[in-house]
Amino acid sequence: MTKLRKFAYKFWLPIILCIGFVFIQSQSELALPDYMSDIVTNGIQAGGFDTSIGEVYSQDTFEHLLIFADEKQKDIIESSYTYVSYKDLSDDIKKEFPHLQDAYVHNSMTQEQNQKLENALIKPMLMVSAIDSMDPNSKEYQQLFQNVPEGMDIYQVFSMMDEQAKSQMTAKIDAQIETMGESTMLVAAGNGVKNEYMALGADVDQMQTEYIFMSGLKMLGIALLGSLAAMASAFLSSRVGAGFARDLRRAVFKKVESFSNSEFNKFSTASLITRTTNDITQVQMLMIMLLRIVLFAPMMGVGALIKAFTHSSSMTWIILMILFVITLVIVILMKVVLPKFKIIQSLIDRLNLTMRENLTGVLVIRAFGNEKHSEERFDKANNDLTTVNLFVNRAMATLMPIMMFIMNFATVLVVWVGSQQLDLGHIAIGEMMAFIQYAMQIIMSFLFIAMIFIMIPRASVAADRVYEVLSTELTIQDPQQPVDFDPKQQGVVEFKDVSFQYSGAHEPVLSHITFTAKPGQTTAFIGSTGSGKSTLINLIPRFYDVSAGEVIVDGVNVKDVKQHDLRERIGVVPQKGVLFSGTIRSNLQYGAHDATDEELNEVIRVAQAKEFVDAKPDGLDEAISQGGTNVSGGQKQRLAIARALAKNPEILIFDDSFSALDFKTDAILRKELNQLMEKNHNTVLIVGQRIASIMDADQIIVLDDGKIVGKGTHEKLMKSCQVYQEIAYSQLSKEELANA
Repeated sequence: MTKLRKFAYKFWLPIILCIGFVFIQSQSELALPDYMSDIVTNGIQAGGFDTSIGEVYSQDTFEHLLIFADEKQKDIIESSYTYVSYKDLSDDIKKEFPHLQDAYVHNSMTQEQNQKLENALIKPMLMVSAIDSMDPNSKEYQQLFQNVPEGMDIYQVFSMMDEQAKSQMTAKIDAQIETMGESTMLVAAGNGVKNEYMALGADVDQMQTEYIFMSGLKMLGIALLGSLAAMASAFLSSRVGAGFARDLRRAVFKKVESFSNSEFNKFSTASLITRTTNDITQVQMLMIMLLRIVLFAPMMGVGALIKAFTHSSSMTWIILMILFVITLVIVILMKVVLPKFKIIQSLIDRLNLTMRENLTGVLVIRAFGNEKHSEERFDKANNDLTTVNLFVNRAMATLMPIMMFIMNFATVLVVWVGSQQLDLGHIAIGEMMAFIQYAMQIIMSFLFIAMIFIMIPRASVAADRVYEVLSTELTIQDPQQPVDFDPKQQGVVEFKDVSFQYSGAHEPVLSHITFTAKPGQTTAFIGSTGSGKSTLINLIPRFYDVSAGEVIVDGVNVKDVKQHDLRERIGVVPQKGVLFSGTIRSNLQYGAHDATDEELNEVIRVAQAKEFVDAKPDGLDEAISQGGTNVSGGQKQRLAIARALAKNPEILIFDDSFSALDFKTDAILRKELNQLMEKNHNTVLIVGQRIASIMDADQIIVLDDGKIVGKGTHEKLMKSCQVYQEIAYSQLSKEELANA
């Protein structure tokens, strides 16, 4: 995947934005359990009072708090509140606390100062709250304060005691406070503030409702922010993934277009199709997942682990144990599944190949009644791919139930352990609920990471296959300093002692080929099957490079000019006529974009295609299906010839292009072609199997086993070349040859 990173560089800005949005999304997800914990613990359990700090205290309560504070706590508390008489109180305070007289009002302070004040007030508030909540007539009250003199208030007694006497008298209450955990103490202290507010006539129910409402509103805001961030990151990651795949497909297509026949021999058509479609789709999906999940999962997992440790460090061992189990499951699954992913892509190639062969050769298959064999071949390729996919999917399907079991087990374990911690006062109910959510977030993050680790190898295989195409070194490349063609030798094609050998072959296909084809003349090539005729023709447009010797066009070695410039001078009609989807007009204008209808009609007439084109309802605008399947073989061949003629190139190459034509059409077409050649002064090279198609050529070259065994006109070869004579007598009688 890193080999293709350069295609992602142009998307650096949306990638950075996507990372930012993913971070916002993860932080919003991590913040929600905290707010939920506050609503449960402070909003419901503590009645909306989440601190031991009261905004106002009555004079009596403030003095009671100071009784149970040590010297240091007294200094903090007294410096944090200001005594205000009733007449000087603000109207808002009077309205909120109708029973309040003179009061101590909380000063404006920093967060650090408030934290110190909260710590200083917890124990005094718990003591005052505990004493005020006791019934003076209860047995417990009588046992604790049996030594209080009659007629004296309990707080008056405490105010006259020293620290040691206070400790002895409140030993039982102190013991109860010591057993409280921090969370329970905060809840109890908050309830003390709530009781004080109730005594002052405040509407504590309204305060609780407002606290829950505001906390819920914050949760909704954070959830909305997270949702917007998630949508933005999904949008950006999709844009990056789609753009990345688009550029990658374009690069692969451009690279394939530059392939010579040597590279096409290395990569099959089915493999190139799979690499351009399925493989790039795999890479695209991984790119999207990298931006969405690979970034999001660690942020969530690490953040949730920190949050869980901060809230309830005593239960963190549960998460560590669960993570160990999840890691073990993932490692086992990856060991089983990953090798299969590497097999799947090659099986897809084989299925594409089989399907393509069946579709391409459907007429041959039917002609030989071999449908059963073709079905068996396809079934085998299909079943092999299905079997591997089923194994992978079944193995992957076990992951989710296992993860759900682990998640539910983790929930039960957290509740069981958390209930004990809750009983000891070490955590609050809301914190336990938040811990469960953090545990789920950690597990889901690891599940996402596991899915990515399973996807990466398959996408990595696909990326390597794509990179293999992109990194293929072209055997035929343009020169760094191209040479200009010689205008004085326009249309001249010369072979100088040319030999050619296919890569990996033991023997050359062509050996010591030397000839010259001139403008205004027709040079024909004939020979038995496999004699190297088509290979020789392919050397001229440089579909292959010669192994030895030189191919010279317009006075310049074809290796010294740009391929585009060379092929602009050449028009080729291949053995198999190929038409593209579109119309007759678009096919004819493929090499001559500016050709007029008049020019197109002329080349159609020369190619003997006018009759059937005029018979079409839409004429030149008649639709042609892909591959030209809606026209006959002869019609397809004639349109391919017309397409080459429309370009009006210097050099016209016909690679056995008249074999699909009947003798009459062939004869008329050659006559018209000769007239056109004389008019335009083209150089014509014809590869033929039929003597009748080439016997009028100015120069006939006879090939046998890759060597020239004869060169000259028809009459000369009939006298001097035995191979030519054998071909001629196998096709025509002596009388026909004599009359010709």
